[in-house]
Amino acid sequence: MGFLLLLLLAFTFIPPDPAHAQQCSGDPTSLILQFADVGADQWVPAHRRAPGSLDPLYDLVQSYLDMVQQNPLPTDLLRDALNDPPSASTSQILQYQAGYIVCATIAVIYFVAMPLIGLSICCCRRHRRCGGRVKAYRRSLLCQRNLLMFSLLLTTLVVLAGVICAFAANQKVKEETEPGARDALNTLQALRHHVSGISSGVQLAVEQFAVPKEQIIRDLNNVSWNVGSTIHLVLKGSVYSAINALKSRAQDLQNSLHHLPILKKTVQRLTQYQDELESTLREQKQNIVSLLEDSRCAYCDSALSRAQGLELGVNYYNVPSVERVLNNLHGLPKANFSDMIYQANHSFNSFPERVTVKMANIVQDLKKEMEKATKKVQSIADSFPISDHTRPIYDALVKAENMSHTYFKEVKRYERYRWIAGVVACTVVLLIVICNILGLSFGTYGLTVREDPSDYESRGEAGAKMLITGVCFSFLFSWLLILLVFVTFFIGGNVQTLVCKHWASQEIYEFIDTPGNLPPSMNITQRLGLKKGLNLTTAYRQCKNGAGLWEILELEDSYSLSDHLSVTKYTAEFQKRLDEFSFTFEDILLNADGKRDLETFKESGVDQIDYARFQAEIRKPVVRTNIEGLASDLERLSKVQSDRSVAEQLAKESQMLHKIQNTTVDIMKELVENLKESVYFLSTMAPNLQTQINDMEAKVRFVENTLPIDVEKILRKELACFVRKEVGYISMYLNWLRHVLTGDVTSCQPLATGLDNGRVILCDRIVDPWNAFWFSLGCCTFFLIPSIFFAIKTTKHLRPIRHRLISTGSEETYPFHIPRVTSLKL
Repeated sequence: MGFLLLLLLAFTFIPPDPAHAQQCSGDPTSLILQFADVGADQWVPAHRRAPGSLDPLYDLVQSYLDMVQQNPLPTDLLRDALNDPPSASTSQILQYQAGYIVCATIAVIYFVAMPLIGLSICCCRRHRRCGGRVKAYRRSLLCQRNLLMFSLLLTTLVVLAGVICAFAANQKVKEETEPGARDALNTLQALRHHVSGISSGVQLAVEQFAVPKEQIIRDLNNVSWNVGSTIHLVLKGSVYSAINALKSRAQDLQNSLHHLPILKKTVQRLTQYQDELESTLREQKQNIVSLLEDSRCAYCDSALSRAQGLELGVNYYNVPSVERVLNNLHGLPKANFSDMIYQANHSFNSFPERVTVKMANIVQDLKKEMEKATKKVQSIADSFPISDHTRPIYDALVKAENMSHTYFKEVKRYERYRWIAGVVACTVVLLIVICNILGLSFGTYGLTVREDPSDYESRGEAGAKMLITGVCFSFLFSWLLILLVFVTFFIGGNVQTLVCKHWASQEIYEFIDTPGNLPPSMNITQRLGLKKGLNLTTAYRQCKNGAGLWEILELEDSYSLSDHLSVTKYTAEFQKRLDEFSFTFEDILLNADGKRDLETFKESGVDQIDYARFQAEIRKPVVRTNIEGLASDLERLSKVQSDRSVAEQLAKESQMLHKIQNTTVDIMKELVENLKESVYFLSTMAPNLQTQINDMEAKVRFVENTLPIDVEKILRKELACFVRKEVGYISMYLNWLRHVLTGDVTSCQPLATGLDNGRVILCDRIVDPWNAFWFSLGCCTFFLIPSIFFAIKTTKHLRPIRHRLISTGSEETYPFHIPRVTSLKL
């Protein structure tokens, strides 16, 4: 109650505010930006009462108070009391406090009756007209004595339980008051810190724009290289295929220009050696055949057949001529294919560097745009109007905090007096309980030692006196106890039924919301500047559910948050500059000279040469017979001849054959091997020459025609992807900023938590044990009535009997196993 009243009083003294009275692989935003947790230190910790052993007692007291006060919140009475205190009707107050008046009546009766009854009993005892002692035991008195003693013991135990609860509740109030006051002050300070920290929280949230800014700057530093690398990666298949095809055809041209002259020169030399060899072989054949057919030549028939095959096996005049092809290729290549291919490769491979150079200026411009965006975001903090609307709340909290220091000091001082009074009251009740317990103990012990008259008399008399002492204490202090019970009951009960109950049910907020209930100076709803259609109750509920001040205050009319947090406001120029960027690819793979050279090569007729005739002649032996074998045969025959002249001629012919083999034939075989290499290359290349050149031209033409278009498409796609990613970062930040500005930093949940804390501190932690104290003490006080009655009645049964027992039986002593007494000392 005090916490809420402090806020109400603080708002009452606040003067009205005049101003307020008027690549696109994957998700482009896959990277989740992490922002600082701004405003986390501004939250107000929620207080809860820890469960304890007195909770059932609290529930019982609340149920009792609900029975005492069954009237609803007295809105009419409170409205009259707040707006025009003299107009508050006494009848209205009495009608609302009917339950308390009944309790007050009972307390007054108790307050008056108990001292009167005590005086009456004292007077009666003084004239020996009441009390006394039992003259003699009878069987009926035995049962009555036991019943009275048991009833007194039971009543005493009830009073003992009540005083223990009263002690505990009294101590609980003391333990909770000072921490409760400190927690209430801390709550006010935390609320003030939260409200005052909204502006700094907004600034911190705005400064978090550095997170997407740094990420975008990093992306800008890499975007040109990434775009160039992507273009190179996507197009390298077709470009490298065209370059390789061009390189192969240029190599074919170079190889053809190498092998065709070799083919021509080799054939010419072979024909020359062929003519020389043919005349030499004809002459040698005639000489050798004549020599072998000579009758003087012994054993020469075996070599005759081989000598007759001594003639040419090939005719190189039959191979086709390549003169026309060489004439067609004369002067080629006019183009520098090596440099052309190198330039094409270098130009394409340098795409990332070229794009980086091309985009250098725009990257710098985009970085400048990010600096402009930073200033635009900063303008949000500069123009955010929340501080103007939270100033009344801040001023109210300052007022409440200043007032609370004095108020809480007084509470601490009066709480000490209350605690002392409670301890004294509980101690008095405890003394009465001790007197009753000692009286019953001495009395019971006295009954067990009746065989010893002197001991029995002293014990029984002591027990009776202790009970009478307890009765005297009861009469002496009961009226003070009932006074203390009623005062604490009236205060604590009204706080519970008038404030706590309706605070918990939010009826107090509804009362404040109802027009006319509060005077204009205390119109909190108007002072807070709540949005139209909202009142304190709905605002409290929304704040409790996590709403922000933006949702409950009239801010949208004066400040359009959607306009300030529009993504296009910060990214329009960014997108425009990237959309205007273009990259022209004008490089060519094959220049005009290269095209003419390859076209001449294709039409040269190199593929029309009859390479089969070449291969057919190459496969034939230069000489039909084996000259080396024939020379060996002649040398062997020369060694077995008897005719010396024939032997010398055979040796001479053998040497001539060796000479022919080592000179002309071996040279021709070497030339044939060279011819085979050139013929093999040309015969392998020529059949596919037309197709390969046409395919190469198509690839080159396709690349040269489509590469600029493909480069532009990929560039646009990659830049669009880049823009989406960077805009995604800014959008992510703006969404986070919207959430922070409307929720975290400007959250009004701490205000709702502060109100709840006030209710918990006042009602759950202080009022509940306060009410438990008077309830427990009140139970003790009212149970003193039967305690007095049973104590007085039991006293005469404990005093020694002055006459002989008239009963001859032992039934009267049976319950306590006391032997029958035959005589007593008078």
